[in-house]
Amino acid sequence: MGINFSAQVLMIRYLATSEFGALAYALAVVAFFQPFATLGLHEAVSRFVPIYQENREFPKMLGTILLSIGTVFSTGLLIIVAIWSGPALLTHFMTYERLPRHLLSILIMVVPLDAADELFNSLFASFAKTRAIFFRKYVLGPSLKLGTVLLLIGLKSSVVFLAYGYLVASAAGIAIYGWMLVRLLQQQHLLQQLRLGPVKIPAREILAFVLPGITSSLVTVAIHSVNIFILGYLHPMTEVAYYRAVVPVAQLNGVVMASFTLLYMPAAARLLAKSDYHGINKLYWQTAAWMSVMSFPVFALTFSFAQPLTEFLYGARYARSGPILALLALGSYTNVALGFNLQTLKVLERLRYIIVVSLVAALVDVVLNLLLIPGHGALGAAIGTAATLIIYNILMQVGLLPASKFTAFDHRYLPVYLSIALGAGGLFLVQSLRSMSLYLAVLLVASMSFLVFSVTKKTLRIAETFPELLKVPLMRLIFA
Repeated sequence: MGINFSAQVLMIRYLATSEFGALAYALAVVAFFQPFATLGLHEAVSRFVPIYQENREFPKMLGTILLSIGTVFSTGLLIIVAIWSGPALLTHFMTYERLPRHLLSILIMVVPLDAADELFNSLFASFAKTRAIFFRKYVLGPSLKLGTVLLLIGLKSSVVFLAYGYLVASAAGIAIYGWMLVRLLQQQHLLQQLRLGPVKIPAREILAFVLPGITSSLVTVAIHSVNIFILGYLHPMTEVAYYRAVVPVAQLNGVVMASFTLLYMPAAARLLAKSDYHGINKLYWQTAAWMSVMSFPVFALTFSFAQPLTEFLYGARYARSGPILALLALGSYTNVALGFNLQTLKVLERLRYIIVVSLVAALVDVVLNLLLIPGHGALGAAIGTAATLIIYNILMQVGLLPASKFTAFDHRYLPVYLSIALGAGGLFLVQSLRSMSLYLAVLLVASMSFLVFSVTKKTLRIAETFPELLKVPLMRLIFA
């Protein structure tokens, strides 16, 4: 978080508003194509590889891995060729400004690299190699991008240099990850299985799982990309900059959730293999409560004190982004608080429902943005995005109701969510009544976070869930 955040702040402060807007526009297009490269195969790996390993179906497990890697790289290359060969066609659907289109021609090569990165994360999570995930995803990758930003500033170069730097950093990260994956397969003695018998590719099972994964991924990307397309088409790049500058800050609310995601689906899949539906329900709500409480400090700062935080990070020229941050933080945290509803529906194979809800949410997002962006610009995009995220999660939560032995809301965790709502609402009211410095805001958020932890620690059953915390003297005083 610290490395990525530092790179983001330094980059926005260095680049002109129009340059950052152009870069953000190009990255939004790249993000839009990302699901077409992964095709949901990273989630298929999280579900099928643990099950095949648990059942000792090694030919199918290796077939799933080979199919996923080959497909991801092939689709990624097809996307690159399509963008390079049809720039005139894309111009009709994109901004007419030259710089964002030039940056896109460079950054589109990141698509297969990022897709492979997601796939490798799922493979390492399936074999419970969390240390490797931590090093590659949270240390090496962000450090390479921070180094690129520091070079940009040190050499006083342009945004084009930054685009090439991002490409080189992604390629270096994938090369290291690939080497680590080969070593992992050797340690697990899986490469020997290739010599023992033919590999079986369970294409039908994977394809049946992948389709709803693609639709849900497209909705997620559409929520954060379609509004950028409309903004860039109807407004100048500075309006795109006001919106995109705070998107990564709002997405910090999902950092804890992203960390839990890597391990949640394999764990739920193993429970499903044992037909332990009660265990899945318990895993779901315990995970949702933990994510909500652990993400509360970030939510309180990005929602309740969005205005002073934005001006502190990016300066007075981004003051218009304060309300945008508050709205995006609310939508992002709603996704966290309601837990892994989408992932659980996938594990339980309610795939048709996922497809229908995903298409409805995509339609709602497009309609809201077309209505709000022309007159309200970046603020309209934020309203549309937050509303869509909330509607989408509510519909996903409704889909859990028919699931076997699953409760749409576990009332044992009501104190957790009530304390969070009262805490964030109280801080928001304080900021509304009196403007204050960010330093005082951080102090208030820390105090409220401590209070929330104190109120919810019994419900979270910390000694049962994370006994390692109680071995640390300070943590034992807080949580015991």
